[in-house]
Amino acid sequence: MNHKKNKNNRLGLDDYFGQDVYIPPSNGYIAISLAIALMFNFLPLHQDILIFSPDFVALTIVYWSINYPHKMGMSIAFIMGLMMDVGNTGILGQHALAYCIVVYLTLVFGRRLRIFNVMQQAPQISLILFTMQIVTVLVAVSGGSDLPTWYYFSATVTGTLLWVPVSLLLSTPLKQKSDPNAL
Repeated sequence: MNHKKNKNNRLGLDDYFGQDVYIPPSNGYIAISLAIALMFNFLPLHQDILIFSPDFVALTIVYWSINYPHKMGMSIAFIMGLMMDVGNTGILGQHALAYCIVVYLTLVFGRRLRIFNVMQQAPQISLILFTMQIVTVLVAVSGGSDLPTWYYFSATVTGTLLWVPVSLLLSTPLKQKSDPNAL
């Protein structure tokens, strides 16, 4: 065992006190973030732009199920999926199944994802989003739809690129405020 390497990798006192402390989110904050994500998904966009639009509900579900898995479960993901299906007038249960698989994958990979910082999480999030899109395509094709073009999967790329801003945006209100009366 290399003691010199372990000595350098230890968390120093300055590093320990420099870490951010987050307060747990309220159920209302989670519900508002999911409602806003749902509104972003329902924005009427031009067909060319709509191809590159990521699934904001999926990104929000992934964030909450990674950082606060006890607050985000499959039942909430299933309800959000049914709302997406009704709003998109698609096959009922298509997004519900995909979002439940997203929650399952984030629960399976949750420990690993919590170890990494937000930038290191992005490639693994892309795998989860890609799996979600594969499930959506398989359900649509089994329902009689045509196979989409490869442009359909560009939403995974934009979702991966937006993972960092979305996670920072969702975590900013949860940072604990510094106490002006502290020593």
